[in-house]
Amino acid sequence: MPGGFPYAPATNEKRAEPFPWKAAMHAGFCLLRLSSRDFWALTPLELSAMTGGMRPQGGALGRDGLEALMRAFPDLPLPVASR
Repeated sequence: MPGGFPYAPATNEKRAEPFPWKAAMHAGFCLLRLSSRDFWALTPLELSAMTGGMRPQGGALGRDGLEALMRAFPDLPLPVASR
């Protein structure tokens, strides 16, 4: 609907999403266990990098890829400890 959220008034331009403060604070304080001083000193880009936002977004390994890795790197039997 023109002029209503999430569009800018009287245009069809999409507005930027609000910053997810609740999720960012949970990640910073609860998961990363940052101090308040360290959390508030971070830029959004730094927080994103610390929470995995800069990892490559490649596809997951499929069954064929897993089987190829298993053939290339087979599990070796564990040595039996002698007493």
